[in-house]
Amino acid sequence: MTNFDELTPKQIVAELDKYIVGQHQAKRAVAIAIRNRIRRQKLPEKWQKEVLPKNILMIGPTGVGKTEIARRLAQLSGSPFLKVEATRFTEIGYVGKNVESMIRDLVEISVNMVKKEMMEQVREKAEAMVEERILDALVPESRKPQPLGLMGLFGMQQQPQQSVEERRLIRQKREEMRQKLRSGELENEMIEIEIEKEATPFMGIVGSGELEDLGIDLSNMLGSLLPKTKQKKRLTVAEARKVLLPIEAEKLLDLDKVVQEALDRAQNRGIIFIDELDKIAVKSSGSGPDVSRQGVQRDLLPIVEGTTIMTKYGPVRTDYILFIGSGAFHMSRPSDLMPELQGRFPIRVELSPLSQKDFVRILTEPENAITKQYQALLAVEGIELIFTQDGVEEIARIAYDLNQRLENIGARRLYTVVEKVLEDIAFEAPDVSEKSIVVDAKYVKEKIGAIAADEDLSSYIL
Repeated sequence: MTNFDELTPKQIVAELDKYIVGQHQAKRAVAIAIRNRIRRQKLPEKWQKEVLPKNILMIGPTGVGKTEIARRLAQLSGSPFLKVEATRFTEIGYVGKNVESMIRDLVEISVNMVKKEMMEQVREKAEAMVEERILDALVPESRKPQPLGLMGLFGMQQQPQQSVEERRLIRQKREEMRQKLRSGELENEMIEIEIEKEATPFMGIVGSGELEDLGIDLSNMLGSLLPKTKQKKRLTVAEARKVLLPIEAEKLLDLDKVVQEALDRAQNRGIIFIDELDKIAVKSSGSGPDVSRQGVQRDLLPIVEGTTIMTKYGPVRTDYILFIGSGAFHMSRPSDLMPELQGRFPIRVELSPLSQKDFVRILTEPENAITKQYQALLAVEGIELIFTQDGVEEIARIAYDLNQRLENIGARRLYTVVEKVLEDIAFEAPDVSEKSIVVDAKYVKEKIGAIAADEDLSSYIL
């Protein structure tokens, strides 16, 4: 695929179209917002400081693709992405998470992302180091040193004398084992490996959670003063390789470089998706939980406007983080938000409810369509699952009808219906003799028609 920094807004929309049906206006809005971030990176430093991201407010019912658009966009751009629910936060002074924690969570995601990428770059060297560790466990290079008399009291050890012939035989044995290891002959061989373990006796300290909210990692600070402990584990060679590879790869990393890159990525490319923003937009009555909702808006404002938040990796500026707000706004309106907060989401996009035709497209067109997922899953059992056009249309019709009669949960209803239709197939798959199963309209009606028609039953099951 083309380098993301070279993608035009049209190409970004085309990539999103592979996974999300419809909602063209929302896709255009996020494509422009992301493209503007790419443009900003190419500006002179003077202009980079002036150009701020245009935050987006997505308005629409649940299950129409708001979260999926943001998530896919982040994957496409390789940006650190965090989804939070506005209702999880409380005003400072109340029990609960404060809004600053979202920035720390984003930075943590960014650090892990960068670390993973850099570990992949040193994978070859790390694999060579892991191979030596495994060989050490299979064929020790020398006998264990033994304490000798008074020298042992001072921690001094005498290396046993090893003849030239013994060393030659050990080297020969290691090379034989190396060849077997590389050919995969020793994958199930049991070995004992030694793993360094961080000393973390401070996890339960009273108030450590509050300190972490302030960007102070008490456990790491105190733990670094203690020596690392070593733990021996008996594992197969295959298991040992999985355990040792990230350990050895991390030793090769420049952690300062990892943190600097992660902070830069979080600040300049980070995306935070704030869902259920409508739930904190209710007009305050002056008492009760509404006061806290207004407080959350006040606490959220400086973060969205641009401020500096302390994290355990260092200070992070939020000026250039892209915030995407989202909410159904059926009980409230965007104008119920604080005027200052409204102004920080200048791009408004209304997502349309999904039609029955949209449901048919969702079942067949996206690369990750649920019908394609089930076909791949059952192919593992040697079963060919065939969805006919009328079968897909019947699933879409039932899901759409249920949304009209019950609560409208958008495309999420399709998952419930498809799971129920394919429940028997998924259960009996390993034992059936018929390896080609056709899901047509008749089959769908047999499996779910009676349940969907019964108002009371469908409200519980579907």
